[in-house]
Amino acid sequence: MLKISNTVTLNESEIEFSAIRAQGSGGQKVNKVSAAIHLRFDIEDSSLPAFYKEKLLDLITKEGVIVIKAQQHRSQEQNKDEAIERLTLLIKSVNLVQKRRVVTKPTKGSVKRRLNSKKKHAQKKSLRGKVDME
Repeated sequence: MLKISNTVTLNESEIEFSAIRAQGSGGQKVNKVSAAIHLRFDIEDSSLPAFYKEKLLDLITKEGVIVIKAQQHRSQEQNKDEAIERLTLLIKSVNLVQKRRVVTKPTKGSVKRRLNSKKKHAQKKSLRGKVDME
């Protein structure tokens, strides 16, 4: 069982793993070992609550399948753990609600300072023009 939150868990049988060869420059055993992991998770067939499904489907493609490729580490186990961690972070990010911004007004003093600064700047620029010699 994969724990997403206190109330939401995910059965590992809903996640499909496949081992593939990692990309990148070679080294010893590069053509023999399949250390990278492809994680496939079908949102619609999962046991997630409807709220999570709706939000996740808004984030991803039409197919409703999340594909995560993990190939950072040398071992398959570490790549599998990283892929699971990235999946849980993605699912958890759906549940976060951003705070609403409280609209504020600038103070009278800050408006006055801004306008004075603009006047000084405009005057400085107007003095840069050509000088009339008459």
